[in-house]
Amino acid sequence: MELFYYLVFGGMAAVVAALELSKSNKDRINTSSTFNSFKNNYLLVYSLMMAGDWLQGPYVYYLYSTYGFGKGEIGQLFIAGFGSSMLFGTIVGSLADKQGRRRACVTYCITYILSCITKHSPQYKILMIGRILGGIATSLLFSAFESWLVAEHFKRGFDQQWLSLTFSKAIFLGNGLVAILAGLFGNLLVDTLNFGPVSPFDAAAIFLAIGMAVILSSWTENYGDPSENKDLLTQFKGAAVAIASDEKIALLGAIQSLFEGSMYTFVFLWTPALSPNDEEIPHGFIFATFMLASMLGSSIAARLLARNSIKVESYMQIVFVVSSVSLLLPILTSFLVTPSNEKSSSISSAGCLQLLGFCTFEACVGIFWPSIMKMRSQYIPEEARSTIMNFFRIPLNIFVCIVLYNVNAFPITVMFGMCSIFLFVASILQRRLSAIGERPKTAEWTMLKEKNAEADELDDA
Repeated sequence: MELFYYLVFGGMAAVVAALELSKSNKDRINTSSTFNSFKNNYLLVYSLMMAGDWLQGPYVYYLYSTYGFGKGEIGQLFIAGFGSSMLFGTIVGSLADKQGRRRACVTYCITYILSCITKHSPQYKILMIGRILGGIATSLLFSAFESWLVAEHFKRGFDQQWLSLTFSKAIFLGNGLVAILAGLFGNLLVDTLNFGPVSPFDAAAIFLAIGMAVILSSWTENYGDPSENKDLLTQFKGAAVAIASDEKIALLGAIQSLFEGSMYTFVFLWTPALSPNDEEIPHGFIFATFMLASMLGSSIAARLLARNSIKVESYMQIVFVVSSVSLLLPILTSFLVTPSNEKSSSISSAGCLQLLGFCTFEACVGIFWPSIMKMRSQYIPEEARSTIMNFFRIPLNIFVCIVLYNVNAFPITVMFGMCSIFLFVASILQRRLSAIGERPKTAEWTMLKEKNAEADELDDA
């Protein structure tokens, strides 16, 4: 493996270590031992869940290609996953609010384990079923766990600022350290031990099973709003009205969809961008490098969130602009460096520049996750948290499905340009959210519930 990869990885590792070791009292939040016990339990579960997810990430595209499927067929499999998340995500989110978030977290484990098992089959239909199951699981991963945490945090009477600590630690560990170890472990299984590209999926299933055992043995159940026995249609209606009636919630949903849509498109594009002529690149090591960059971002976010003087709505405007510029690099390098059609034995100079840009983007991702979690805890009402969070994923999944369906219709530079534009639009919307973010949401949501109750009474009459 080339020295360049080690230099990038080592340089970022040194910066992350320096940031963590140089934390002052201003960067730390004083908490209680009871909260620390609760936080560590959640972090253990979240890390195991993310290990199950990250182990699969670098090898999904690669596994499908080893089964003999082309770029278009692989794109359709990815579409099935995002389409499944779009169609079933809102339903499972509402069921999480109604039937219990703990139960939804267990369902995530079971669904994702079944998805991993399907990877053993080279049959397209079986793999399609696996992608559908994976889409459902993804919806639960990014709604049920956070919803359980927020509800349980306030139910136990913990300080609101302590929630930011759990968010930043969860991203630092689950989306950083665990992701790095998962990438390196996957590289060990596939490239060093030669267990084959399906082995990371088997390892993922084991981690998910362990996490499920911890949830069943130590978590209590919580619900969206146990005082109201609503059916799914009523929950959908309430969530949709909340988004339409509160500009802050609508803006937050649009920002999340634009950023995550660009992020998931990047997941599909980075491999062909770094190896345009099918060059041999160390997928696991590059993935680990990206996750180290994300870890760097979450470390920066932890410092920012610990300071009450810095508003999350303000610094995220800068983050979105930086992420937009970083995804312009593939376009710039295509003009500055003459592309070659010959297969090289190593990464090109353009590839090196793009890798640095992609690491910058991943650092922005690391800042984004705890920051968006913080904003969701501020603006989204507890009564329908999981439902609204999965509503946010509908435009995201539509966007990614459209991109993947047309993946062969446009050059890769056009795809990156589109993502860059969306990220810049996200920065504009974030500026608007910062301007109106001081308005209290409690009164708005209470009035909204009263209006809905009056409308239901008229319908019954």
